[in-house]
Amino acid sequence: MVSFSWLRSGSIPSPPAARSLSLSRLRPIKPAVHNCLPALLLLLAAVTLACNSVNVSPLYRHGAVATTSPVASEVGRQVFIDGGNAYDVAVAVGFALAVAYPQAGNLGGGGFAVVRDGRSGRIQALDFRETAPGSADETMYLDDTGAVIPGLSTYGARACGVPGSVAGLYELWRDRGALEWSDLVLRAARLADTGFLIDEFLAGALSSYRVELSSFPETAAIFLPGGALLKPGDRLVQKDLARTLYRIAEEGPGAFYQGPIAVLIDSCMRRHGGLITLSDLQSYVPVWREPVHFVFDSLDVYSSPPPSSGGIAVGQILTLLEPYDFSRYNPASPEYMHLFCEASRLVFADRAEHLGDPGFYDVPEGLVSEAYLAARRELIQAGRAGSSQNVAAGRPPHGESDETTHYSVCDGDGNMVAVTTTINTSFGSKLVVEGAGFLLNNEMDDFAIKPGFANTYGLVGSEANKIEPGKRMLSSMAPTLVLRQGEPFLITGSPGGSRIITTVAQSILNYTRFGLPLADAIARPRFHHQWLPDVVYLEEGGYDVAVMQTLIKYGHNLEERSAYGDLQMIAVDAGGFMQAASDPRQGGAPAGY
Repeated sequence: MVSFSWLRSGSIPSPPAARSLSLSRLRPIKPAVHNCLPALLLLLAAVTLACNSVNVSPLYRHGAVATTSPVASEVGRQVFIDGGNAYDVAVAVGFALAVAYPQAGNLGGGGFAVVRDGRSGRIQALDFRETAPGSADETMYLDDTGAVIPGLSTYGARACGVPGSVAGLYELWRDRGALEWSDLVLRAARLADTGFLIDEFLAGALSSYRVELSSFPETAAIFLPGGALLKPGDRLVQKDLARTLYRIAEEGPGAFYQGPIAVLIDSCMRRHGGLITLSDLQSYVPVWREPVHFVFDSLDVYSSPPPSSGGIAVGQILTLLEPYDFSRYNPASPEYMHLFCEASRLVFADRAEHLGDPGFYDVPEGLVSEAYLAARRELIQAGRAGSSQNVAAGRPPHGESDETTHYSVCDGDGNMVAVTTTINTSFGSKLVVEGAGFLLNNEMDDFAIKPGFANTYGLVGSEANKIEPGKRMLSSMAPTLVLRQGEPFLITGSPGGSRIITTVAQSILNYTRFGLPLADAIARPRFHHQWLPDVVYLEEGGYDVAVMQTLIKYGHNLEERSAYGDLQMIAVDAGGFMQAASDPRQGGAPAGY
């Protein structure tokens, strides 16, 4: 059963054909031991090693938070101890990430949140995605011959959309927070003022992007002080960012969108050839939307609606796979991987054609209808890969860097908050606002800057996602809440550009269909297919040769790549106890109390 409530559509009938397939629910996998003590000991050792590779919390009663930054997670824990609720923690963590995780945490970007109110049970989605400046147009990244100008949509001031993060965090707190706004923001301000010890992950990122970060003196002064690379254990102090945060704590978002910080952004744009004006900043507003809602294996799943494609795409993948019998499979079975990739092929073809900002484009309602997906499912063949050249977007009935970061928060009152926020690629546009101390995004690259032209993540787009003034660019972010019998069950989300969609879908399947413990559900090797290019991407070293040979035999083109994604998950048991876990691929850590 799927509903597309964000368009407030009527109920969608379930045709007999869509329910005629046998539906099997997989129980947790139990390996055969055959009374062999040595084998049992090896199995227990392997499980222990797998769990130790993931930073997993104990069970918490009052609140849990999982982020990519141990520093930010500790800020969240302290907010819980001081009497804050999940909304307070989400706000404090969002600002702390802007200090401690400059690769993606931000004041100069945007994102999406999906939240559940513990009292009423109401679930909403908050869209604080960036918008195109008022003077933007669909030819702004093309030369006189119509060719795309390399780097213009990804680097520097012209790549920036109007930021939404500060307004979004304020909107999360307003009427929902239990603590004072200033208290929550001041925690991040003090962190920037006194500094923090950088870890190996931030040091590695600074090293990898040394050339780009050195291109703007404003940026190099902060992240390459004196031209030197910061090493693990060095203290990163950000005085300009601290002053910005102190001002936001005192004056609220008005300081950012109308006051002195807005003036600094406008000056930065004028100096570097960007398009954002004071008028663009003053007119920015976040938008509350109805989330995408679908039911998968009797679980209610809520995720982000357009202009994010993430919720619809995750819903399509899981709905396409729901009727298949997984009882013979595990997460590394080539048969399962094949079915998942074929579903993804169909989903990303639809994404390219049909998804965009619903304020500018009529997103087809039927994209998640069971009738439509039952017809699309007929294109999936067991043991035989399709060809992306021969797969186009469907015709549903009308009626909808990688360096993003995700964090999950839950409290003992049933409030749930899933936030995915980004400045697009790592360190965004690489441009810091002089005097304000924060990086600006390069989200304009998420528009279809030319029909059929692939963006940074290899995604192509069409009319639905063309550049228009004030429009919100399409995203793959998928902050997701899962409820069991109406009660909190799972919060999940990840960065990863286009790979967010498959990472989130696999996290849900790993935990629910395959019955893996939370640590294993996060640690499992990942794979990805996005229609174009027609390639199955496998995490390097994650799959046996036999599995890869079978996928090749099916007709798939394989390519190994480095580890990706950074899942931050919280699971809630039937007694209301919370367990949080952070992905071993990055340096995150959960916290709570």
